[in-house]
Amino acid sequence: MADEVKLYGFPGSPYVSRVTTALNLKGIKYEFVAEDLSNKSADLLKYNPVHKKVPVLVHNGKPISESLVIVEYIDDAWKGVPILPQDTYEKAQARFWAKFIDDKCTPAIFKAITNHGEEQAVAEAQEQLQFLENELNVKGKKFFGGDNINLVDIAATFIAYWLGAAEEALGIKVLSKDKFPKITEWCGNYINCQVVKDDLVPREAIVAFFRKRFGNA
Repeated sequence: MADEVKLYGFPGSPYVSRVTTALNLKGIKYEFVAEDLSNKSADLLKYNPVHKKVPVLVHNGKPISESLVIVEYIDDAWKGVPILPQDTYEKAQARFWAKFIDDKCTPAIFKAITNHGEEQAVAEAQEQLQFLENELNVKGKKFFGGDNINLVDIAATFIAYWLGAAEEALGIKVLSKDKFPKITEWCGNYINCQVVKDDLVPREAIVAFFRKRFGNA
């Protein structure tokens, strides 16, 4: 019997994008169930009663929540292109950087956005981004995963696509090309991967979202 795979999500979410990228990378066919975040479905609340948020992957009736947990589940459940390194140490390092992005980097960037590019908030975000810039320098490759994307690249989806849209919407600059040449190059490489861009919403829609939500400085 074929696997039944459903993804409950919102098309404009970078966290949902993480999961669609992983599914595309593995070549998994799935049904996308679009959620209205202001009126969440009974299924979403049933499948994710703790956080009550997207994304939720339902594989043969079994729900998995939290984007990076889902991405690792996809890597374990399906063969094909690996998302996590096979080497034990490299796998631990990938998990470390993915957690760093969620715990340190993204919150600092979001603070810079919500503070409309206030100098101190931008400086704090750039301090975190510098660690990623250094890591790409050390790797000396196209992606955090080397020649192919891995868990760290997927974790940094917000930086690759959503951050630039926020900068455009609010007229601020957090990720400058002269300060972060490696990350800037990586952003272009990542969003031009077929498995990533297949499910990205138009940039204008994200710009409009940030302008509407945070544009009244």
